[in-house]
Amino acid sequence: MTSTPMDVARLADLVEEMQRRITKLEKQLAEAQGPQGPVPIDTILAISAAVAAYLGKKATVRQIHYSHTNSWARMGRSNIHASHTFTHTRSH
Repeated sequence: MTSTPMDVARLADLVEEMQRRITKLEKQLAEAQGPQGPVPIDTILAISAAVAAYLGKKATVRQIHYSHTNSWARMGRSNIHASHTFTHTRSH
């Protein structure tokens, strides 16, 4: 199959469009990753209050960090893995 100048030009246009889309998506990803610094004090206070309410007593928050994975996705995978476990029963 021989390529015509029109085919080459069309492919060049498609590559250029894909590069624009990739650049846009990379920018959106960088913005969606959230802040990259210390946790704000009001967030620490809110977490402390929630922990105290849950435990019924004051607790010391020793460490807080941003999670790089989606907790909901991780729990979903965990539930799927757990649903595939088999219980072994003996038949007499």
